[in-house]
Amino acid sequence: MHRMAVGSRPLVPSRLAPGGVAHGSRRAPSSRLGAFVALTKPRIIELLLITTVPTMVLAQGGWPSTALVIITLIGGSLAAGGANAINMVIDRDIDALMERTRNRPLVTGRVTPREAMVFALSLEVLALVVLWVGANLLSGLLAISATAFYVGIYSLWLKRTSRQNIVIGGAAGAVPVLVGWAAVTGSLAWTPVVLFAAVFFWTPPHFWALAVRYADDYRAADVPMLPAVVPLGHAVRQMVSHTVALVLSTVIVVPVARWEGVAAGPQLGLLYLVAALVLGGAFLAATVTLGRRPSDRLSMQVFGFSITYVTLLFGALTLDVLI
Repeated sequence: MHRMAVGSRPLVPSRLAPGGVAHGSRRAPSSRLGAFVALTKPRIIELLLITTVPTMVLAQGGWPSTALVIITLIGGSLAAGGANAINMVIDRDIDALMERTRNRPLVTGRVTPREAMVFALSLEVLALVVLWVGANLLSGLLAISATAFYVGIYSLWLKRTSRQNIVIGGAAGAVPVLVGWAAVTGSLAWTPVVLFAAVFFWTPPHFWALAVRYADDYRAADVPMLPAVVPLGHAVRQMVSHTVALVLSTVIVVPVARWEGVAAGPQLGLLYLVAALVLGGAFLAATVTLGRRPSDRLSMQVFGFSITYVTLLFGALTLDVLI
């Protein structure tokens, strides 16, 4: 049986995260169409869009135009899908070495690198056009800038060279809140910047929880993901510090929104604030527990809860504005 060591304690791998392996499936796509869909990493796109619509609601102070919401989701999905496909082209060598990614389309040969790049770049062009025409130029440029940052800073540079790879590179995943705000208002403000910071601080503990489970994969591929290159205690301390910053960011957004006088400011109050504190406390407790009782099973539970956390947090934000 495959085993993984974190610090000095051997861990036995669990099977799958709830609902399957997050951030991709172990099973190879059975068709060409499925292979191209897999290039976009649909589960990651779903996670990114969870933050987009609530931010649009906050910017509007109510429900925005449904047509605008749909356009923004389509444009954001196209941009994120293109970025993920380019990432797969860049990472196809290390994907072949990792258990979690060895059945991706470029590894199995179902799609060629050239086909994947043409597909990805087409998605990016289409994303810019959709957002520019359907919303405004700023939202389109923000979406494309997220792709450029993700590919240039994270995939091509930091992922293989720095243990801070996901800390810095993960900023690309926080851009959808800026896209959502810009799509509604045509500008940016401090409120979406604070929400950006919240998603920015959420990303490392979310991803490091997964990396604890797959540390051997990252070592085999020589990728310095933090839990694969430092003792678990050090990784957990980093997770805790980022989670504390996350909770502070989610709380600070309330006075910032009111100070700026955004339409939803006075409405964003107790429901959201209680949710932010309760969910943040639970997330923090989960990361501390992982440090005290390290196991693959618990790491995947923390990973799964991190997804639940961001879903419920932004859901509470939406409800607080709408009700």
